[in-house]
Amino acid sequence: MIRVALTGNVASGKSAVAARWAEAGIPVVSADQLARDAVATGTPALQRIRERFGDGVMSSDGTLDRTALRARVFGDDAARKALEEILHPDIWARRDRWMHARRAEGAPLVVAEIPLLFETGREADFDLVVLVDAPEAVRIARLVEGRGLAEEEALRIMASQGDALEKRRRAHLVLENGGSMETLLGAADRLLDRLREAVPAVPTMAVDLHLHTAGSWDCLSDPLAVLERALDRGLDRIAITDHNRIGVA
Repeated sequence: MIRVALTGNVASGKSAVAARWAEAGIPVVSADQLARDAVATGTPALQRIRERFGDGVMSSDGTLDRTALRARVFGDDAARKALEEILHPDIWARRDRWMHARRAEGAPLVVAEIPLLFETGREADFDLVVLVDAPEAVRIARLVEGRGLAEEEALRIMASQGDALEKRRRAHLVLENGGSMETLLGAADRLLDRLREAVPAVPTMAVDLHLHTAGSWDCLSDPLAVLERALDRGLDRIAITDHNRIGVA
């Protein structure tokens, strides 16, 4: 399974590309949807956010007021980092489970839309990183004119994300989006054709044939924990090779 990370700074057009690929039948998971799931009513993450930021970020029906929370964290590095420490582990765990499910289904190509991919240092989790980028002036105009944000707020949001030039250097492929939506979607279609061509014709397996558990003197890992970790990492087969043991209680 080829794992593609689709990233880009705010108002770059990455969500339009993700939607286009989803329409073409590619399994796509959105970081925004995962974040919404993570803070659904009754979730531990929502409770932690309420404890950290107070009732001012909650709506009258007990759901998260995303607008109020955004106003609290953008422009306040400490608050933003506190929010990320609450949300990011939960979101990545949900994404890992989604990836494992798609692998079990036999999906040959999957896409994860992740705005803060480089900021979280998780690009190595993917086989290919696609960056959607647009000039800063264009992105500001999209936020102000298209989304109705004040320019000051748009600039604060943009400043909270990583440098676009550095992301261009680190990405494998870049989709330019300084023009029309039609141009972007045409480029996205052509890139998807290339990605589909790269899918291996012969099924492959990810294996690790040398793993120890608590059955060996040099390891403390519970066998079931080893199995769970192997599944989370996408391994198809493992071999337990404990020293001088054929069974572990």
